[in-house]
Amino acid sequence: MPLNIRGYAARSATTPLAPLSFERRDPRADDVVVDILYCGVCHSDLHTARNEWHGTTYPVVPGHEIIGRISAVGAAVSRFKVGDMVGVGCMVDSCQHCAACDQGLEQYCAEMPTFTYNSKDRQDGRMTFGGYSERIVVADKFVLRIDDRLDPKSAAPLLCAGITTWSPLRHWRVGRGSKVAVVGLGGLGHMGLKFAKALGADVTLFTRSPSKEDEARRLGADHVVLSTDEAQMKAVAGHFDFILDTVPHQHDLNPYLATLKINGVHVLVGLVEPIEPTVHAANLIFGRHSIAGSLIGGIAETQEMLDFCAEHGISSDVEMIDISDINSAYERMLRSDVRYRFVIDLASIDKAA
Repeated sequence: MPLNIRGYAARSATTPLAPLSFERRDPRADDVVVDILYCGVCHSDLHTARNEWHGTTYPVVPGHEIIGRISAVGAAVSRFKVGDMVGVGCMVDSCQHCAACDQGLEQYCAEMPTFTYNSKDRQDGRMTFGGYSERIVVADKFVLRIDDRLDPKSAAPLLCAGITTWSPLRHWRVGRGSKVAVVGLGGLGHMGLKFAKALGADVTLFTRSPSKEDEARRLGADHVVLSTDEAQMKAVAGHFDFILDTVPHQHDLNPYLATLKINGVHVLVGLVEPIEPTVHAANLIFGRHSIAGSLIGGIAETQEMLDFCAEHGISSDVEMIDISDINSAYERMLRSDVRYRFVIDLASIDKAA
């Protein structure tokens, strides 16, 4: 029998999120049923709820930073058992046979991954609904194990903010001796600082706000550079091996490119719009600099990231909210009034019903 679920949904681009009852699919042989305890709030949730990417199907139940306990497993599931603490991130399926999937990079699936919400299920064609709800049904291949050493509340944002910053750091082999800069101090940026420091890099935060220096150092930055200060920017010219750019809106990349060493790379993880203003090609050619992008991460590297966090005591800085506070949380998120990620306590759905 399909599962009747309570959640919170956007019914249009202009209406607040509100309670919604909907059906989850009847669990398949390779599925697990997860009772959701916590769900992080990502800026992507807001973009999708308000149709800012022009692809939302309503009603939409956002949420792709999910932590919960397994309450049922399908007959073909052997990796998990009832009672296990698990996570579900941005994807719940992929074609599993293209070149990307064969490499464990399901996020680059040639046939597009099935996302946790606002995506069509590959088997039955129904829309997926996310973690702003009490329960989710997911194929076991897309479920992550959560180590007992991780606090489940602050582990939730690792499923998006964490893996989005971890994947490029690992791909470009950041480690001891690397000089790394992080642009922007928000949900992504604060994880980038923590990971780069834990990997052994010398870490700098680029910021426009002098007031963020103490906070940046608490999170792992060895240095802070005010990007609006011409003298400070000149002092780090040709300095960095790797720049992790977490800024989600259009901004000038040219000053940052000038701070790269020969063969240095500037990786975008926040921007999904055209790059403006124009990048001057000389800033690439003279120094063999690269601009690259990175999208979340595959299931195997997400598990690697979670295990690294458990081993090194890394988690997100979070503010807990009730699900009934989601609309005000969105407004605060737009004002950058959160340090650094909201997490919904799904126990609060009983009060919101």
